[in-house]
Amino acid sequence: QVQLVESGGGLVQPGGSLTVSCEASGSISSYDGMGWYRQAPGKQRELVAGITDGASTNYADSVKGRFTISRDNAKNTVTLQMNSLKPEDTAVYYCNAYRFSYRRRYDYWGQGTQVTVSS
Repeated sequence: QVQLVESGGGLVQPGGSLTVSCEASGSISSYDGMGWYRQAPGKQRELVAGITDGASTNYADSVKGRFTISRDNAKNTVTLQMNSLKPEDTAVYYCNAYRFSYRRRYDYWGQGTQVTVSS
């Protein structure tokens, strides 16, 4: 059973910083990639940042230069460092892990952590 547990969400003022972490129940090296998605009220879930097992990263245009995703294989964690936060970054942030098997992608999700950017 795959378990992804997020932590670190909360309330932060505009311009502030916050770090969210995702701890996996097993070795994250077993996944082809991991990432962070977010979903704001009334909007679709969107990819924020991703990191492959080879440590290649990709970011949504809206967060480039402000957010950094990293992984620690020894601790089985993936972390999203968020700087210069804006009110539009407010959302529930979900950790994602995926594997490919026979050309099919299997996705696993955490329960989500709320990030609120407000003064």
